[in-house]
Amino acid sequence: MRIAGFKKLHDEGLISDSSLQQVEMLESRRLFSLYWELRLLLYLGVLLLTGGLGILVYKHIDTIGHQAVLAFIAGVSMASFFYCLRKNPGFSRQKVKVPDPFFDYVLLLACLTLLIFLGYLQYQYEVFGNHYGTATFIPMVVLFIAAYYFDHLGALSLAITNLAAWAGIAITPLSILKAGNFSDSHLIFTGIVLGAVLLAAGELSLKREFKPHFETTYANFGLHLFFIAGLAGLFTYDDTYFLWWLGLAAAAWFLYIQAFRRRSFYFIVVVILYAYTALSYVIMHLLATMRNADLAPLYLGFLYFIISASGLAILLIRLNRQLKAHDRL
Repeated sequence: MRIAGFKKLHDEGLISDSSLQQVEMLESRRLFSLYWELRLLLYLGVLLLTGGLGILVYKHIDTIGHQAVLAFIAGVSMASFFYCLRKNPGFSRQKVKVPDPFFDYVLLLACLTLLIFLGYLQYQYEVFGNHYGTATFIPMVVLFIAAYYFDHLGALSLAITNLAAWAGIAITPLSILKAGNFSDSHLIFTGIVLGAVLLAAGELSLKREFKPHFETTYANFGLHLFFIAGLAGLFTYDDTYFLWWLGLAAAAWFLYIQAFRRRSFYFIVVVILYAYTALSYVIMHLLATMRNADLAPLYLGFLYFIISASGLAILLIRLNRQLKAHDRL
């Protein structure tokens, strides 16, 4: 019972003044959880440790030696993986309970030091030569295995990031990456396909009940990657921009229905914002083509953003209320 309820009982004469004072004292001393604060500090500790190792190596590489640095990083990674193997309860298709409070952070340290080791090895000794796809493919496989075997969302995020890097390097010609031409069709279509693959992977993990809690991570990466690549195609290909917009509109509608069925307000907001960006570009493109209209397109553009932004805010507020009302039913 909250303190207001005890005060009401006190006003009705059902409890004494001393009892009310004791309740108020207990309320002021009530414990609160430090769970998320401690998790944040542990994550920051892992990141600071890996960052500090990088600074230490950079400043003292001449005195330490590359072999010693590589041996130390490999030792940290292997020791961390060994700890996780000893503590891990075993593989399961469903979510696994964390064996101890430090398990997640030790595994994150193992994955980060593995990436540092392979990157350092390639940079200093070029063990993979010009096969940059191999240099990203090996850690990607290891990270996916670690994510599924140890049931770790952080390792899964790192694995998906490596998958995107591997796809960009392996599918896109190296000359395009060196030139920094990120509007090339290879990168755009690679991003669209990879985004769709990640969305499909999340859907399959949910339907097949194979690590279903991974679905949100897959969907988050896939959604952003798909729409960013789609918007890049919309902005790049002026001749077929309307077809690009139709494709994005169809995909946005489909993903909106999926997000609404799962009652995910975050994904609803993301889909609507990407769809609004695409629609705004098309409208501005049409206004820019108006000729002999003086300042009319400029005024119409301002009017559009004022009205559409207000309508967008109202739409999101109503959707949020609708989802909350549905949850109470």
